[in-house]
Amino acid sequence: MPDCAGPSSLPHWPTVPACYGWLSLDARGRWRLKGEVIAHPGLIAFLNARYTHDAEGRWLVNNGPQRVYVKLESAPWVLRLQPNGGFVTHTGRRTAVAGPLLLDAEGRVFLATGLGPAALDDRDLAMLIADVGDASGKAADDDALCALMSGERPVHLRWKGLPLQGLAAAGQRSVAAFLGFVPDPQPEEA
Repeated sequence: MPDCAGPSSLPHWPTVPACYGWLSLDARGRWRLKGEVIAHPGLIAFLNARYTHDAEGRWLVNNGPQRVYVKLESAPWVLRLQPNGGFVTHTGRRTAVAGPLLLDAEGRVFLATGLGPAALDDRDLAMLIADVGDASGKAADDDALCALMSGERPVHLRWKGLPLQGLAAAGQRSVAAFLGFVPDPQPEEA
């Protein structure tokens, strides 16, 4: 009978190189393999279940002993806004906002969540903007939103009590730098 009590009896994973440039996540939360949308439900479930990040802010899928790094078109999590004001990720997990909503110069909304950095799916932008108002509760107009996007003047807007801030006014070069993630992981140089 084998001795199964000691750590030496556990099988060891082989050392395999990390994979870069194959897997990506688009701005609508669709997995892509070499640019092609993945449609197989089993493969999507596999990727969703093994999606994580490392200490450097690089997002990846663990494939056994191999790390498959993910190129992010917008952010690590892509959120769908629910009618009740909640958010669900592209993997089907519910999450809560953990800070201000950020509006970039292209009109995209980004936010920190309990799961990490996220972007709002563009199909839900109109629903979110419909609930944005100024300090008095008056609905935000196009001029205020454009000023926020461009950073041309200070604008104080809120969505469901949370501040909506422009990235341009914050002096940030990129949303990735502001939220702390690596959008396109590359192999480390030896």
